[in-house]
Amino acid sequence: MSDRAQVVGSIGMESQGDNPTSEPCVMVIFGASGDLTKRLLVPALYNLACDDLLSKNFAVLGTGRSEITDDEFRESMSSEENGLRGFHTRNEFDEPACDELMSRFHFVPGGLDDPENYKNMKKKVDELNEKFQAKGNVLFYFAMAPRFFGMICDHLYKAGFQSGEGWRRIIVEKPFGTDLESALELNKAILANWREDQIFRVDHYLGKETVQNLLAFRFSNGMFEPLWNKDNIDNIQFNVCESVDVGERGGYYDSSGVLRDMMQNHMFQMLAYLCMEVPGSFEPDSIRNEKAKLLESVRIYDEDSVPENIVRGQYGPSFTDDGEVDQPGYRQSTDVNPESSTETFVAAKFQIDNWRWEGVPIYLRSGKALWKRGTEIVVEFKKPPQQIFKGTSVENLTANRLVFHVQPYQAIELLFQAKIPGPTLQLQNVDMEFNYGDNFKASRYTGYEVMIYSCTHGDATLFSRGDLVEAAWRIAQPIMDYWSENPAKDFPNYTRNSWGPKSANDLIEKDGRRWFEVVTPDVLEQLPLFEGADPLLLNSIIMALHADAAEAGEVIIQQGDMAKEMYLICRGEVEVVDAGGNVLKTLKDGDFFGEVGILMSTPRTATIRAKTLCDLFVLQKSDFGRILQDHPQFAENIMKIAKERYDLAVSADELMA
Repeated sequence: MSDRAQVVGSIGMESQGDNPTSEPCVMVIFGASGDLTKRLLVPALYNLACDDLLSKNFAVLGTGRSEITDDEFRESMSSEENGLRGFHTRNEFDEPACDELMSRFHFVPGGLDDPENYKNMKKKVDELNEKFQAKGNVLFYFAMAPRFFGMICDHLYKAGFQSGEGWRRIIVEKPFGTDLESALELNKAILANWREDQIFRVDHYLGKETVQNLLAFRFSNGMFEPLWNKDNIDNIQFNVCESVDVGERGGYYDSSGVLRDMMQNHMFQMLAYLCMEVPGSFEPDSIRNEKAKLLESVRIYDEDSVPENIVRGQYGPSFTDDGEVDQPGYRQSTDVNPESSTETFVAAKFQIDNWRWEGVPIYLRSGKALWKRGTEIVVEFKKPPQQIFKGTSVENLTANRLVFHVQPYQAIELLFQAKIPGPTLQLQNVDMEFNYGDNFKASRYTGYEVMIYSCTHGDATLFSRGDLVEAAWRIAQPIMDYWSENPAKDFPNYTRNSWGPKSANDLIEKDGRRWFEVVTPDVLEQLPLFEGADPLLLNSIIMALHADAAEAGEVIIQQGDMAKEMYLICRGEVEVVDAGGNVLKTLKDGDFFGEVGILMSTPRTATIRAKTLCDLFVLQKSDFGRILQDHPQFAENIMKIAKERYDLAVSADELMA
C-alpha cells in the first residue's frame, strides 16, 4: 500500500477532489532547535510538501540563541541522527523533496528578550516575503514554554509585525496555563496587542483523523443523531491508556500530572466534540461556540464532591517472580520527588447539566505505565428489556456499544448481538468495523500537518479559543485545589503494567456499571499463541471473548479437569498452585493462562486460584473452533505454532471440535 497521505480532516475543506495547497506565508518558528520542531513540525511540513499540499510560496525562518548559518540550520533540521531523516513518518524517504523543502529554511539568531532580535527578524521576514512572494502573510509558531508567550507577543507588536499587507497569525503550544489563574493571565498577556482571531491554540490531539471524524460521524449520519441523548445512551467512557512511564520527563511531569497533562485539554476537547449540540453550520466559530457551551455545562464539583467522583493513582515498581524490583516506580524516576503526590492516573465521573445529557454519567480515565496503549471512546446504549427473552436460552443481554478507536488503531466499531445459527435462540456478540487503513490511504501524519494547513487558511475549527481554555480550567481547578489541600496518603497504589488502582473500578461499579475494556490486537499478540497472527483472526477472537469474574479464593481452574478455555486477566491477581498446595507463581493484570485449553482437551496440570477479586476475559474452545471453521486458512498456522511453541501435536479436527 502506498504511504501517500491525505489531509481529510480540515473542517471547511471540500471532501471531494484535490485539496488546495496551504496559503503562501513565511513561518517563523520560535524554539526552532527544540525537540518539538525536529520531531513533529519539520516532519509535518515534509509530509505536506510530499503530498503537494504545501504552497511553493512558503518559507521557514527559525530563530534562537544559536549563532548558526542558514546551511547549518538546514543540516540540523534534516540530519539522520536528530532531524528529518531520523524522524520522518513515511515508508520511504524522498531526498529531492527534502532538499527542496530545506532550501526554504532560514535562520536568524537572537534572544527572546532582545528587541534588536525582533528588528532583525522583521527585516529577514520582509526579505523572504519578497523572495518567495508570500503576500505579506506571516505565521508565528511558539514552540516554547508558555511563560514566554506574553513577552514574545509584546516584542512582535513593538517591532511592527501587526502592520503591512497580508495576515498575521500565531500558533501557541499547550500547556496553556497551569491552572485557571495562569490561563487567565496568559490570555490577557497575549490579547493585549493581538486579536483573538489571530491566536490559534494548538492541541495536536485534534489533528488525529478519528477525533476530527467525531463531528463528521455525528452530523453526516442521520441514523445516529436522533439517538444521541439521555433517552437512548446509558453512559459514555473516555479511555486514554499509556503503557509508557514518565521516562526522562520526570522534572516536567512532577509539576504537572495526568489531570493537567491529559485530561484538562485533550480529553475535555474530545468530550466537547462528542457531546456538543448541533452547530448552526460548520463555520469555525459556530462549532467553537457549541464546544464552549458544552464545557460550561459540565458540573463544577465542590470540596465534598471531588472525592466522591474523582480518584487518583500513582504507579509503583514492578517485581520479578522472585520479588526483586524489575522496573522502578514513579517516585524512583529521574527528577521526581521521592515523596511525590503527583498523580499518574485519574478516573473521573462527570455530569453534563443540560437537556440532552441530564443524568448520563460521563466517565474519563487516563494514566501512565498501564497494561496497554490505547485511546478509545465508548458510547454505551441502554439495554433492551430482558423480559422479552423469557423462556429462551438467552440469560443475559449485553449493551450495544459504539467504539471510536483514536490510537494506535484508527477505527469505529458498532458492537451488537446476533443469533447464532442453529435450531435454538442463542445470541453472540458481533461487530461492524470501519477501519481507516482498510478504507482510505493510510495516513502517516504526525497530527500537526492539518493544524499548520488549517491555520494558513484561517480555519480555527481545530483550535481552542480563549473561553474554551478557561472553561476547561474551571472544571479542573476545584479538583486540583482539593488535591493540593489533601495530599494522597496511599501512593503508590497501582503496579506498573496494570489497569490502574482498584478505586477506579469502585468508582464506576458503585453506579452498577463497569469499565468496558477494549482488547486490541497488540494485547493478544503478547500471548505466544497469537504472536504475529493475521489481523482477521485476532479480531474474530476479540469478539469471541466474554467477561467473567472470580472472587478472592475462588478456584478458576482445577488441576486434573479437562481444559476447555483460556483466560486473560483484566484486573486482579491469580495464583498458580501445585498438587501440594504450593504457590508456584502469581499472575497479574494483562497476563494469560490456560491457552493450551483452546488447542486440545487435556487434563489441567495445575490449579489456578483467584488471589484477589478478578475480572477476566474468557475464550471458550468451542468459540475458537467455530472461528477456525469460519476461517480454515488459519488452522494450519495454529497447528504449526502449537508444535513449535508448546510441543503439542494437534490435528485440525481437534482444533475445530
